[in-house]
Amino acid sequence: MVNKNKIWMLAAILICGVGIIITACKGGKQSEAETSDETAEHKKIVRSWYGENKTITDGNYDKSLAVKCINGTFVGKRVDSTVVFRGIPYVGKQPAGELRWKAPVDVVPCDSVYQAYYNAKSACQPEVEVSSLYYQDENCLYLNVWKSAQPTAEQKPVIVWIHGGAYAYGGTVDPLYDFHNFVEENPDVIIVSAAYRLGVLGFLHLSHLPDGKDYPDAQNLGLMDQLMALKWVHENIAGFGGDPENVTLMGESAGGGSVTNLSLIKGSHQYFNKVIALSGNPGLSTSTEAAIACTNELMETLGCKTVADLQKVDAQKLVGVATELLPLRLAPERDGNLLPRNPWEAVANGAVKDITYLHGVNKDEMNFFLVGMGGPEPFNEWAVARKEMKLATLTTEEKALVESFCKDVKGESYEPYCKLFSQLMFNAPCMRLSEEQTKAGGKSYTYYFTVESALPMLKSAHGMALAPLFKHPELDGDTGRPFDETFSKTMRKMWVQFAKTGNPSISADVSPDGKAKQWPLYDLKDKQVMVFDEFNIHPEKESQRGIVDWDRTYFLANYYGF
Repeated sequence: MVNKNKIWMLAAILICGVGIIITACKGGKQSEAETSDETAEHKKIVRSWYGENKTITDGNYDKSLAVKCINGTFVGKRVDSTVVFRGIPYVGKQPAGELRWKAPVDVVPCDSVYQAYYNAKSACQPEVEVSSLYYQDENCLYLNVWKSAQPTAEQKPVIVWIHGGAYAYGGTVDPLYDFHNFVEENPDVIIVSAAYRLGVLGFLHLSHLPDGKDYPDAQNLGLMDQLMALKWVHENIAGFGGDPENVTLMGESAGGGSVTNLSLIKGSHQYFNKVIALSGNPGLSTSTEAAIACTNELMETLGCKTVADLQKVDAQKLVGVATELLPLRLAPERDGNLLPRNPWEAVANGAVKDITYLHGVNKDEMNFFLVGMGGPEPFNEWAVARKEMKLATLTTEEKALVESFCKDVKGESYEPYCKLFSQLMFNAPCMRLSEEQTKAGGKSYTYYFTVESALPMLKSAHGMALAPLFKHPELDGDTGRPFDETFSKTMRKMWVQFAKTGNPSISADVSPDGKAKQWPLYDLKDKQVMVFDEFNIHPEKESQRGIVDWDRTYFLANYYGF
């Protein structure tokens, strides 16, 4: 019998993307002792990167590497022709002590000068992923900035990266999210990566508790942190050479869920006008009822009655208990306050029609779960339980449609489950977002990524596009091989072009292979998508690929991924 708690935890972890340490991907099984030794060695390496940014009081610093911001002057480091600023706080007070489960506090003016040399500590989380092996703290609301060292009179487009990780894992210290290589190749953009509160400290409903009225925002603090980071970017990025009126949000998986949900928050559009969502959508969220149930289970397990009781519990204990008890269940809440209760209805009513989307899915999203869980047996056990839970909320007619869909999937025992949950969590919501956005008069550029890993069973799984997109061919934990460099560079150029202009199409003189790439807007008649095959990037009608089964799985977008 497989340990179900471990399976659920792995399922949650796997939303992270490529930055995970997954022994299964490397082939062969390891003993617990070998795994422990390997993790300890990884932790030693990751923690060797640590340093503390200090206040500079003697005036001895390179003025050409300094940028004056509202909350201080920050001094970066130059590497090659790129300057990076690490560990800049975007809040006035960190969310620790009495500010745990409180809304982020805005910065205040400051004339001090600070080093921006080192990554800040990661948000509190289980030790399973690269960023989690770094030092952790509730003092975690910081961002990083990458810019070209070459001066320019023109303000540059800005891309703000929000990492994935099931809203419970990950961080900006992950080498995959180091944008040095990207900016070296594309010095005409500025990249920002922002950390946010995770899991039980970032997405825990508390307002229903006896003293919960003082914590009205606890269920969506992670999103509010991200919004505060965007406010900081809006107010300060011009000092780095960025254009505050040309900001693109980008995220993958839970990061994709974050950026699409951020676009649904009233007043947020003053901070950005474009969204790139890789394998993420507003459906990666939870209902108020489900959120309250999670809190009640946690309270009972910890023996707590009030928020005051929870405040006395150490952060790492909270994280540990929540990880075992509530994996894949803590997420942004469709609370009717910050987020609409029905995101699809909000999009259909034009809530985001002034935002241009670039978003899509990978061909075999759930195969990442399959491999990461250790293969067919544990994955099938997880999938059977998950399917039973999801089917329970469907009508009799809908259940029959799902069973019909699964029955028609050929191949190994795990294939129907991989296809079904890819549809539920990724494909159906992706197409629903394109449909509703287009109906409302908004713009959506939709893609389908098909390049496959060299590793067994992984195929074109979740997170597969990140290493080539961020120009990290050496980080092949998922790909198993470097992808074709012309293909990878073309993808990067299209993303940059989107950030610049709102249209990812590139002309022949810009295209790495010398051939123009015309990316059509999604339309309701032909439903065109851009297919990213490794040696043939081209548009197709959705019907040629069958990204979603319009009759038997499209409706699953109504039931959400969490």
